[in-house]
Amino acid sequence: MNDRLIIAQSERSMLDLLLPMANRHGLIAGATGTGKTVTLQLLAEQFSRAGIPVFMADIKGDLSGLGQAGGGNVKVEARAKELGLTPIAYAANPVVYWDVFGKKGHPVRATISDMGPLLLARMLNLNDTQTGVLTAIFKIADDQGWLLLDLKDLRAMLQYASQNARSLAAEYGNISAASVGAIQRGLLQLEHEGGEYLFGEPMLNFAHLMQTDVHGRGVISILSAEMLHNTPRLYATLLLWLLSELYENLTEVGDVDKPRLVFFFDEAHLLFNDAPKVLLDKIEQVVRLIRSKAVGIYFVSQNPLDIPDVVLGQLGNRVQHALRAFTPRDQKAVKSAAQTFRSNPGINVETKITELGVGEALISFLDEKGRPHPVEIGKIFPPMSRLGPVTDQERQQIIRDSGVFGYYEETIDRESAYEILKEQVNRKTGTEILSESDRAFDWRDLLGQQADNKRSGRQSQGIIETVAKSAARTVGTEIGRQILRGVLGSILGKNRR
Repeated sequence: MNDRLIIAQSERSMLDLLLPMANRHGLIAGATGTGKTVTLQLLAEQFSRAGIPVFMADIKGDLSGLGQAGGGNVKVEARAKELGLTPIAYAANPVVYWDVFGKKGHPVRATISDMGPLLLARMLNLNDTQTGVLTAIFKIADDQGWLLLDLKDLRAMLQYASQNARSLAAEYGNISAASVGAIQRGLLQLEHEGGEYLFGEPMLNFAHLMQTDVHGRGVISILSAEMLHNTPRLYATLLLWLLSELYENLTEVGDVDKPRLVFFFDEAHLLFNDAPKVLLDKIEQVVRLIRSKAVGIYFVSQNPLDIPDVVLGQLGNRVQHALRAFTPRDQKAVKSAAQTFRSNPGINVETKITELGVGEALISFLDEKGRPHPVEIGKIFPPMSRLGPVTDQERQQIIRDSGVFGYYEETIDRESAYEILKEQVNRKTGTEILSESDRAFDWRDLLGQQADNKRSGRQSQGIIETVAKSAARTVGTEIGRQILRGVLGSILGKNRR
């Protein structure tokens, strides 16, 4: 087996990524228009050909072209000729399209329980106090054995906790109406942004992200993120959940010949923006330890400064496209990026990083002992798949031909917290109806009373007036109001006829 991926060519040699080092994570950085997307596409198809499944988010729609053979692109042909790669053996890759909204791929769903209070709090933009209340809600559901699968389950739990706050306080702490209200408002906003599509069942089966085709090529899972990206907190939290679930569910295998999965995190700055420290600690832990599960994470960002140092220090494989130094922050980013590379006496990295052309990059991969190679300037190889998006017809055909087609398309709504609490309310209401009926008037007694009054000469109330007074005793409840409306509507209607 070839244990290296040829990524670029420098003036002196080919620049390759060693597969045994591919799970040491990586960084693809550079300003807009410098070639990051092409590098991302090339790496994905190279990993796929090596039998490694890939997961990636497609923010602009361009990466969907991985599912079709390339050809007809003048710039690709020119780069191939420049590097002596003609003719190019254009080929499609095995892909599966995914989409939270279910329009451009198979639906991606999580359950509320699996998302957990920490990530859900990030999604809802809750403060510490509100996060504490949300955590208590999860604990109450767990203790009662009630499943939290979708948004209506969580709303039902919030209502239950609010109505029983006093009795729950001793065991779970104060559940204030203000915090519950804030969570409810956050859920409304999340639903407006499409969150109701994300939560439910069937939940994503992670085995479906780790498949190979009949030819042994890794399947490339492409998440359509064009709409999702418009809600950055939802996008970033979803991808972090995917990483966390992989970390929790995969077994440790140590150092292996190649990764079991490579995960590309595009627009990585969204993951870290305004993230509380407890969440940053979790991200750092996942990045540090998931390597032992044979998963490689590659962050894609415009600026290396977007990634915290504690995470950046774990990204051993680097592809740095051009940066622009127009502002003091840009200049700081250039200097910071230059200092992260192992120096090469023949290259002034700080100067070159602003002079790179489109499709050129400063590259440093790890060697056999896990040490970074001295930085080189390389020209990225062109991918063999299509540069640019697939058509709607091509996309739908690939979706229908997918091995998971039909598994996620229909939602499942099994008994969970909402149904259980609704049944409790129905039983309580039924008991109230019986209680009200015990106190309700008896029509036969009423008519007998009317006859006695008439025989004794006592002043008799009109039957309608008497019924109204008797029935009014039950108006204190909603069921009483319904009985009153029914009785009076029926009798008065007959009188009018």
